[in-house]
Amino acid sequence: MKAVHLYEEIEIPQGINVNIEGMKIKVKGSKGEIEKDFSHISGIEIRKEGNKIVVETTFADRRKKAQFYSIIAHIENMFTGVTKGYRYYLKIIYTHFPVTVKVSGNEVQIQNLIGEKNIRRAKIMPGVKVNVKGEDIIVEGQDIEKVGQTAANIELASKITGYDRRVFADGIYIYKKEVIGSEQTD
Repeated sequence: MKAVHLYEEIEIPQGINVNIEGMKIKVKGSKGEIEKDFSHISGIEIRKEGNKIVVETTFADRRKKAQFYSIIAHIENMFTGVTKGYRYYLKIIYTHFPVTVKVSGNEVQIQNLIGEKNIRRAKIMPGVKVNVKGEDIIVEGQDIEKVGQTAANIELASKITGYDRRVFADGIYIYKKEVIGSEQTD
């Protein structure tokens, strides 16, 4: 069943600057700036009215409703990113061969995973910071999509194929996600 009229107002928090040009939203805060382009979505209107962002659509079927609420979630994630930021924790796990992980430029290099001689590489997305501290890798940034993609790239680069995962558990795994400055975890 179609929703005749969907209308949602998002309050802009203090200290955040929002600029909307068509379907492009630019959010600037104390931690940085994030820009997202929603022009691939049609039939949904985004505008700024005073200290609020208004998202509106009419005659929304299931697909358009999903897009409508996804845009709202993206905007709220952008607000959190430019004020607090996001942090993912990954754990380096090995049983016999000690794994060496280092950051070199815009990539993470994984050496000696299950005794391999080749270096595995994971791309770091722009605007994301990666620190290696002992057995932990900490991925930080403002854009939740880029932080999550960088963590996934590291996890995927260390994936071992062709072995029984119950025996060969070596790899790098995400074990904690959080908003910087809050104790809440997912």
